Parts: sequence; C-alpha cells; structure tokens
Amino acid sequence: QVQLVESGGGLVQAGASLRLSCAASGRTLSNYAMGWFRQAPGKEREFVATTGWSGITSYYADFVKGRFTISSENAKNTVYLQMHSLKPEDTAVYYCAAASRSRFTYSLRERNAYDSWGQGTQVTVSS
Repeated sequence: QVQLVESGGGLVQAGASLRLSCAASGRTLSNYAMGWFRQAPGKEREFVATTGWSGITSYYADFVKGRFTISSENAKNTVYLQMHSLKPEDTAVYYCAAASRSRFTYSLRERNAYDSWGQGTQVTVSS
C-alpha cells in the first residue's frame, strides 16, 4: 500500500483560497488514481475530486466545480487540491485517497474504490 500524508489545511475566511497537499511514500502515485474526499461533522464522507485513471481528465463533485482543482506532480509524488472561493459549507476534514489498479472496476466517486487513505487535514471557513 501507499502511505499518504495530507497538509495545508487551516482556518480561513469565506472567499479565501487554500492549497492542500498529499504526499505519498512507498509507491509511485502515477500507478494510482487519486482522489480527495471530505467529511463534515455529523455527515458522511463525500467525494470531492479525482484525477481519474488516466490522470488526463479530472472529475469533480458538482458543489466544487469551477472552484477546486486537483493536480499531481509526479516528480514530488504529491497530489494537490487547490481551493478557491471557499465557503463556510466547505468546512470539513479533507482526506486524500489512492486507488490501485485492482480497483479499476469501481467508480472513483465512491469511497470503496480507494484502498489507501491519509489521516486528513482540517479546513475551516469562517463567514
């Protein structure tokens, strides 16, 4: 399995930007589909974005389209989530996840597609 460590969370005001990072070790990320999920207090963990299997076309949840961008930097074995125009409802713990090729038949919008998870990073957006 690949080990994932998120960073970059924090407390910001509405309208601000943040960039989350997910550093991987143990495996090369280019062999995985990567995703970001988030979980707000009292809610289920939900899909935010994925690089997809090819890494060419990314996919996003409707509520972040046009505001968030997922990207990867293979040289650093790191995946990013750039977040703009943050809203209070974006407040959550954000998790990075990796899906190995064995999960190819799963939808990358579903949690069970991913077999490695980071510990999460807190993002709090004040109004």
